[in-house]
Amino acid sequence: MIKQNVSPSIVTRDNDKLAEPTGNVYESVAVIARRARELSMRNKEELNNKLAEFASTVDNLEEVFENREQIEISRFYERLPKPASVAIDEFLAGKLFHRYRDEEENTQD
Repeated sequence: MIKQNVSPSIVTRDNDKLAEPTGNVYESVAVIARRARELSMRNKEELNNKLAEFASTVDNLEEVFENREQIEISRFYERLPKPASVAIDEFLAGKLFHRYRDEEENTQD
């Protein structure tokens, strides 16, 4: 699950600070985008697993109560910080590890 201590509001970022770890702002954005995609997919899987518990083929009066629980779960995930914001904070804090495939292939030879 995504950390909750990330600011949900829009924050202006310094391009020079983003480019520092990789030497290129576009490479930094590519690393951040890949991590944001990972976080997004993990959240989506968690949400789908939680909502799958409510899947029912029978219609009954309890459906209204279950629907409320589903709505609360969905609202919780909507209030989480965006995966891109979390990925940027992780990147700037030095918590992301990245390497180039060329370097990886050269070390295996």
